[in-house]
Amino acid sequence: MERKKYRVIFFLVFISCLPFLCPGQRSEIYKAYVNNRMDIWKEVIDRMAVQNPESNEMILELVNYQYGYIGYCIGFKKREEAKKYLALAERNVEILEARNYDLSTINAYKCAFYGFRIGLNKLTAPVNGLKSIEHARTALALNRDNYLAHIQYGNIQFYMPSAFGGSKQEGIEYFLRAREILERNRKDLTENWNYLSLLVIIGQSYTYINQPESAKAVYEEILNMEPGFSYVSNDLYPALLKKMNT
Repeated sequence: MERKKYRVIFFLVFISCLPFLCPGQRSEIYKAYVNNRMDIWKEVIDRMAVQNPESNEMILELVNYQYGYIGYCIGFKKREEAKKYLALAERNVEILEARNYDLSTINAYKCAFYGFRIGLNKLTAPVNGLKSIEHARTALALNRDNYLAHIQYGNIQFYMPSAFGGSKQEGIEYFLRAREILERNRKDLTENWNYLSLLVIIGQSYTYINQPESAKAVYEEILNMEPGFSYVSNDLYPALLKKMNT
């Protein structure tokens, strides 16, 4: 069960944090994340899709939420559901790319989509892995201050075997850079599920490389910010304390 939860958080952190246009939707998604109510999450993205958003900002917001739902589906082996929403998200990204809108973020999403394809079929890793890396590098080249691009490249570094050039420490450095960029605008951190998930992955990454004190500090920051986040308060934090005391 713990391994499954780790997979879910890993996929959910592959996300962008955008200037959301609808506070109601943002709040709904945040509460769904904190309370693990992916049924509500799905309702939000389905409702948005029916409304057929036309502005670039609203389409990108929808992609953000679709992306989170795809990660959840892959983590819990809902393969057909994941494929359905991945196709919808890819279509929305194609629309934005055709409009030449925020190409750094578009490339970061395309990097993530190839990662999802690997999650759906490990045999595609040699081809889709290279495509994922290519889009991550393009995203960074287009905008070095795109925090999403740093997350994508951080994930690649963290999970790629060292024999192929991966580095867990370098991956964490990219995650920390993403956090630094996000925290430049403190106002946008309120009810921001993307920020919360980034902190979770940083904490889990520290745990993975056996730096428990660093992980503990991050988890305590999360709980100070969101005491009701059950995954951290009931699972990650107690498990870490138990490990540190044995």
